[in-house]
Amino acid sequence: MSRSHFSVFFCVLVFVFGFFAPAFSAAEKGSGLPLPRFVSLRAGEVNLRTGPGVQYPVDWVYHRQSLPMEIIAEYGTWRKVRDWQGTQGWVHQSMVSAGRTFIVTGETRTIRRKSDPKSGPVARVEAGVVGRLLSCPDLNGWCRVEVAGQTGWLRRVEFWGVLRNEVMQ
Repeated sequence: MSRSHFSVFFCVLVFVFGFFAPAFSAAEKGSGLPLPRFVSLRAGEVNLRTGPGVQYPVDWVYHRQSLPMEIIAEYGTWRKVRDWQGTQGWVHQSMVSAGRTFIVTGETRTIRRKSDPKSGPVARVEAGVVGRLLSCPDLNGWCRVEVAGQTGWLRRVEFWGVLRNEVMQ
């Protein structure tokens, strides 16, 4: 190949990669939202894959809409998530919702009328119950929640679905 052909080839190569490179890197970046963060499953059946794409095998299938998930990484339209038991894998962004939920952990818990352990009970909820997270207004250890139409306060240590130092209004 002559020197002039090589120069033309090199210029074309630089142009092509310069034109398409931003599209490739944008696809890898994800949403730009902070990580980690909590979301919930949008559908009643969600495939958890071993990698970020349909070419990766399904490792697990969730059959529980509104289950809370922690997004720990992003790759384009794929979200690497972790569930309350520590299981990790990839789901498509269309399968998660920004709606905040929680899952009761440990033993049967008491939802209280106020953010005070001496406050009257609103409801008792068993481990594994999923509810809606309404707010965690400060770091006093309590969050306002709703389960089956019952609204009250639950201590952060009694459920999974909020970051340790997260304040949400």
